[in-house]
Amino acid sequence: MSRRSPLVSPPATPPPRLAQHWDEEDDETDAPTRKKRWYHYMPLFLAVVLMLLPHPSLLIVLVNYHLRVLNSPLQFLTHLTVTYTLSFLAFSSLILILARDPGPVSLGKETETGATSDEEDGMSFMQALLAPDERETQGHGRWCRKCNAPKPERTHHCSTCGRCVLKMDHHCLWLGDRCIGHRTYSAFLHLLTCVSLLSIYIAVLCIEAVYFAFTNPLSIDENTPLHDIYLAFYGIVMALVFGSFWIYHLYLTTTNQTTLEHLSPFLLLRHLPPLPPPISGVKGLSNPPQEFELSYPQRRLVRDAHHHVRLYDVGWRKNWGQVMGWDRPWGWMYRLLVGGGGKGDGKSFPRNPRAEGMLARLAAELVSADKD
Repeated sequence: MSRRSPLVSPPATPPPRLAQHWDEEDDETDAPTRKKRWYHYMPLFLAVVLMLLPHPSLLIVLVNYHLRVLNSPLQFLTHLTVTYTLSFLAFSSLILILARDPGPVSLGKETETGATSDEEDGMSFMQALLAPDERETQGHGRWCRKCNAPKPERTHHCSTCGRCVLKMDHHCLWLGDRCIGHRTYSAFLHLLTCVSLLSIYIAVLCIEAVYFAFTNPLSIDENTPLHDIYLAFYGIVMALVFGSFWIYHLYLTTTNQTTLEHLSPFLLLRHLPPLPPPISGVKGLSNPPQEFELSYPQRRLVRDAHHHVRLYDVGWRKNWGQVMGWDRPWGWMYRLLVGGGGKGDGKSFPRNPRAEGMLARLAAELVSADKD
């Protein structure tokens, strides 16, 4: 007796995607929002300790070397002013990052977990019933099914924070387990700048003191060179760690990219123009295509195009003005004192005029690779 094949075969399901904590298209069975405990602030405490750790030894070096040995009050006051000015600016940026919301999507008052008022929740529920699937929505605006709220352009949902963040850059464990977004990114860049410059300054200052101690061993006591060596090593290590991170974010600011946009080339797929229906219907590509649908040649095309297609790059001057939030020609002078926030409402951004042509070319190449 032959076995009959079923009349209706189950549809093929796409392979599961690896979920990331910031991915706005994760499954709805995502893990519940993590409630912050005291140990989540331990990295922040360690970061503050690392910022304060060199200051006792620095005072010893400044007093023993510049005042007692060199007998130069002017150098002592200069080095003291520079180091503590940079330290004060770094802590002011850190406080701003901790006190300011990184980028609330709704205009209503939000809690730490991103919940809105009852009235807004009711409106969101009605909007959610009428909202299309976010994976099929074209254009700048999308819908977040976790927050039940609209998701503006360049907005991402952070599963760790349990909310959407405007122009989310990344989630930082070292800064109070918070996201860096539209309203705090400039302060974050200001913090990296101050810490990197302070580390370089301390390293250069103490390397000079170490050289003097080795060439003039009888002119200084035996304890001060130990502080010199410790501070020189500390400054070099911190300059390498924070300096590389600082240079990377200088590049991101100059090209008007976020960390997520730079590290996630397949975010370009949602900005592609509509593919021709026959090709997308035959080959199974949706509009816009999903990452798991692409073949290896198509994935290579997207990765290669990601190095050239910068959607929001409008020139380095305008990029810096938009990211750091100044309008006047000398507005950057004010940003030297405080990080501030980004320019605009964080929901819409000017686009690179050449980006549309590049995206159309990428869509044509994807279709051609799919046809082959």
